[in-house]
Amino acid sequence: MSGAPTSDESRDVAPMNDDEKLALARRMFAAWDAIDFDTVLDLFADDGVLHSVMQEPVVGRDAIKERLAILGSKAESITLRIKALGVIDGRVFVERVDDFWFDGHHGEVPVVGVLAMADGRVTEWLEYYDRPTLLAGMGISEDFGH
Repeated sequence: MSGAPTSDESRDVAPMNDDEKLALARRMFAAWDAIDFDTVLDLFADDGVLHSVMQEPVVGRDAIKERLAILGSKAESITLRIKALGVIDGRVFVERVDDFWFDGHHGEVPVVGVLAMADGRVTEWLEYYDRPTLLAGMGISEDFGH
């Protein structure tokens, strides 16, 4: 082992226990369900990362705020139907189905999310889903060949 600090060790952070992490995740999911993007943003660390893994990561609150503003301008309803939620090796894993109305279109997409947390905030949120299914549900067509 190199002895190099992990990302949590390189910052001065307060550790969170599993119950605190699950409670934070549930608050985050409730904020999404309420389309309360002010709370969503507040639950991210200042240098937090929101990363749909098939796209470039969105890094920092300002960038996340811009992404949420675009989504919020057309999101009519969002329900994160949680199927499984737990902590593995310090990270929160969630299996869910996102049920949403977006700009007059209804969609459902299965998602797996992986959240890292410290100091009572989400430091990284990775999202794994089928992007064409998401875009079709949003009524967005995209040429995936280019």
